[in-house]
Amino acid sequence: MTTNYKTMKLDDVEDSAPKFGMSETGQARFLRKDLGATGIGLANYKLNPGQRIPFGHSHGESEEIYVVLAGSGRFKLEDEFVDVAARDVVYCGPDTMRAWEAGPDGLEMLAFGDHVEGDAKGDYEWWTD
Repeated sequence: MTTNYKTMKLDDVEDSAPKFGMSETGQARFLRKDLGATGIGLANYKLNPGQRIPFGHSHGESEEIYVVLAGSGRFKLEDEFVDVAARDVVYCGPDTMRAWEAGPDGLEMLAFGDHVEGDAKGDYEWWTD
């Protein structure tokens, strides 16, 4: 019998933050490939207190949902700042430029959405404050 499911723990996936020079920022674990998913992406982000993702990003086709699991912080969505805390949910449609930063107690989130290869666009000049 063939199974069409898989279970795993978030912490069993490699932390990708060091590959991007972001070890001091926190952790970033991308689970899509490890789970064998093709159409949906899933990421787990843990930011250390007072840290931020150093760039904004958007997607041309994909939409994403972020679920805050623990801690607090804020999202920059286009030109607006939105405070977030545990159990808050943030939706970003295609072309919405976004980034996030942790408050004094850190920030842990899940992000999931459509997977479209090569769809992400980054902006390293995103933060202006």
